[in-house]
Amino acid sequence: MTIAKNWIKTIGLLSVLMYAGNASAAGSYPTVTVVDYVFGCMKANGNSRQSLENCSCSIDVIASIVPYSRYEEAETFKSLGLMIGERGVLFRHSAAARSATSDLRRAQAEADVRCF
Repeated sequence: MTIAKNWIKTIGLLSVLMYAGNASAAGSYPTVTVVDYVFGCMKANGNSRQSLENCSCSIDVIASIVPYSRYEEAETFKSLGLMIGERGVLFRHSAAARSATSDLRRAQAEADVRCF
């Protein structure tokens, strides 16, 4: 029963974040992207109120450093780079892939310093 209560709290907090996200730096990012990031971040850092605050801060910092188009590009390269073999090589080792993913990694490192 406590797992269900935790998920209900998490869903409630995420819905609050969806509305609050529009007023933050992440407001230029689509709500779905913000919520997806925060949800994944919370899953990795514990589903708690503190992780919600840290993860919300993190996406705000990232949004203030990396424009959404660049974020989307980096996430696409990361996702497609997971393909096995020659298909994924282009998405892991091209100059464009390295540049986009390194920009995102630098923004995430800055967000970790500021928020965690």
